[in-house]
Amino acid sequence: MKPLLIVLLLTAAMQAQNLAITKFALPDEPRQQHTFWTLENKVGASLLAGLVAADAITTQRGLSQGLRETNPVMRPFVTRGSAGEAAGSALGFGAAVGTVYLLHRTHHYKSERIAMRMMVAGETGFVANNIIAIR
Repeated sequence: MKPLLIVLLLTAAMQAQNLAITKFALPDEPRQQHTFWTLENKVGASLLAGLVAADAITTQRGLSQGLRETNPVMRPFVTRGSAGEAAGSALGFGAAVGTVYLLHRTHHYKSERIAMRMMVAGETGFVANNIIAIR
């Protein structure tokens, strides 16, 4: 009985070793490399840049009409005039595209697309709110 058990265990060990080699073998060709600047990301970043510019313009127009900035993070920038507004907008745009790029580099491609679309949608809402407020 003992020799039969040894033969069965050795057979199972050899089979497991054989599966490990075929299961984890290297592929024949390298994986497809995903590029960050796809057409979708180019369009999304362009839309975001245009919306950030529209937000800056409508915010400065609202401030000149006596309204105030409600975002406490951007308030120190926008109260410094157009130069401060440009600096704050550049920081916000850089943070948005940087977040999307970080998701891309960590191979979260679906989250990358969702994040870009959500940022464009949010900025669209900010611009619409500004337009409604200054009318």
